Amino acid sequence: MDKKLIWKRLLIGFAWVICLGGLVVLMGFIESKKASVVCTAVKVNIPGNQYFIDKQEVDQILQTNSHTLVGQKLENINIQDLENKLRANPFIEFAKVYTEMDGVLMVEVSQRQPILRVMNHYDMDFYIDQHGLKIPLSSNFTARVLVANGYIDELFTNHVDSLHTQLAKDLYKTADFIRRDSLWDAQVAQIYVNTDREIELIPRVGSQRILIGNADSLNVKLRNLQAFYKQVLPHVGWDKYRTINIKYTNQVIGVKNQLTKADSAKMKALKLDSLKMKKDTSQIKM
Repeated sequence: MDKKLIWKRLLIGFAWVICLGGLVVLMGFIESKKASVVCTAVKVNIPGNQYFIDKQEVDQILQTNSHTLVGQKLENINIQDLENKLRANPFIEFAKVYTEMDGVLMVEVSQRQPILRVMNHYDMDFYIDQHGLKIPLSSNFTARVLVANGYIDELFTNHVDSLHTQLAKDLYKTADFIRRDSLWDAQVAQIYVNTDREIELIPRVGSQRILIGNADSLNVKLRNLQAFYKQVLPHVGWDKYRTINIKYTNQVIGVKNQLTKADSAKMKALKLDSLKMKKDTSQIKM
């Protein structure tokens, strides 16, 4: 083997040893320096514009005001324990605590984001967050989100929990779909569950109810509804129908506002004045 190549490899290896040794010395110096540093302040960062939990409540959880942190050596502060205390709060989704060399204890808190408020059949009131978890209401802040009420059987035990009934999962899926679509986010004012445990949407414009049934094929159902809005309602008027049934993905059924007794009986069999739309919307200009 070429002597130059051998010496080159030896020099590279020696350089790596020096670098690693220097890193170990530096880390040791940092740790020794950290051991002598005391906590000088606690800084809390809560990003976002929904304040279920504020800095004062975080300070109370960390017992900042009782001076149990400020003045302590950083090596004596249990970072993991502080994070666990924060995460135990139902409104906190994520918490990170770390220290800086100047003795400042940094606290970063991420709040849960509700997308739906549920008022169930048993007068229980709770939020569902963006991950489909139930969370309690807050005395600090009321989120401006969709409200679902009616015959909802999903129970709530006042702590963070997953959804247990299919209806509640459908409500979450519906609310999540609506909030992601600018048109329906602006148009839908409320969600209602009727006695048949079917989902209805209450619009901001128009007096009719929109029966979607469940959360299956929401994109198809609401695309059909949009076509109905554009092609039919401008001609017959927004108050023509008291119910627009889109729970069947291949049709839209409009139930008239003024019903006779005979019509009312026929309505249950879906034999009223009905406008059907095929899934193939080639003749519909969106």
